[in-house]
Amino acid sequence: MWNIKKAVKKGQEGEARAVAFLEDHGFIVLSRNVRSQYGEVDIISQKEDVIVFIEVKTWATFGIDSIQYSIDKRKQTRIIRTAEIFLLAHPEYNGFAMRFDVIFIKGETFTHIQNAFTA
Repeated sequence: MWNIKKAVKKGQEGEARAVAFLEDHGFIVLSRNVRSQYGEVDIISQKEDVIVFIEVKTWATFGIDSIQYSIDKRKQTRIIRTAEIFLLAHPEYNGFAMRFDVIFIKGETFTHIQNAFTA
């Protein structure tokens, strides 16, 4: 049976691992779990002159080939709208490029999908 507390804990642990992964690869993490009335962005980071909005998926059973079902067009729209609100609230990032990535974690394997979708 699916347990919401266990799922939330696994998601938080995955996000913490993703932050470490990003920092090891030269990203500056600006914020985590940014929420708006439209949705949530798991991690917002910066690398050079790009602001990267990242969705993290930590799965034990499903493979990366199932990710398209989890991050469907509706979810993408929610992430994009939340990103737009973040950028409106942070004019210091005007002029930066914007990118939407996905980090998929299964066990000890990290897959970083850059430009997973576009606004």
